Amino acid sequence: MSAWTLAGKKALITGGSKGIGLAIVESIVHLGAEVVMVARNEKELNSCVQMLQQRGFKATGIAGDISDRAFRSTLIAEVNKRFGKLDILVNNVGTNVRKQFVAYSEDEYRKLFETNLFSLTEMARLCYPLLKESGKASMINIASVAGSIDIQSGPPYGMTKAAIIQLAKHLAVEWAQDNIRVNTVSPWYIDTPLAQPVLTDPERLKKIIERTPMKRVGQPEEIASLVAFLAMDKSSYITGQNINVDGGMMSKGL
Repeated sequence: MSAWTLAGKKALITGGSKGIGLAIVESIVHLGAEVVMVARNEKELNSCVQMLQQRGFKATGIAGDISDRAFRSTLIAEVNKRFGKLDILVNNVGTNVRKQFVAYSEDEYRKLFETNLFSLTEMARLCYPLLKESGKASMINIASVAGSIDIQSGPPYGMTKAAIIQLAKHLAVEWAQDNIRVNTVSPWYIDTPLAQPVLTDPERLKKIIERTPMKRVGQPEEIASLVAFLAMDKSSYITGQNINVDGGMMSKGL
């Protein structure tokens, strides 16, 4: 029987310096994994790495923009050099521009697709040999409930998240022969820097709370705990799933 641990596992986590990403890093290193975390802000990233190392965890950072093709290649080469395999890949990078559909410029929605979807797709493709080398790997993509329903957060964002959910289903089937599991986690509103423009609007917050049976927004740690479980061998028969972490919102009717 497998244990509730990630000891000996090698992990790569993108968008790992704040919010949900940092909570995922902390959860995974606490369980014994060695982590390479990626973020664009080098100062923030180095601060997080230093904090984790001072607490005795195995964490290092590589600063760069996942949506940059050259950086992706450099990143994968470095991870291969350090680990030689990947047991865990968490694709967490994401951004948004909230407005009405016709107000988007083509450059704006193309940037959202490049950051949220295309960079994730390329990370999956480039990391495949390292995940296969593990012999027992787990890839977890962070999407959103916006990939399943409208949450008034802008159509391009929801479109990218819906594609992420669908990609995981296809890869779960295609990569099962290599013992690579692929799942998606879809949060509702979580108390993170990305959500602050919405959560600090009293009217929007009121609507969110009313729509949520548990009557509160979620915390980053509540996403991270699920991600950690999906990374474990304990979840070895779970693949191709999209799991909503939403305080019951998706189940609410009247």
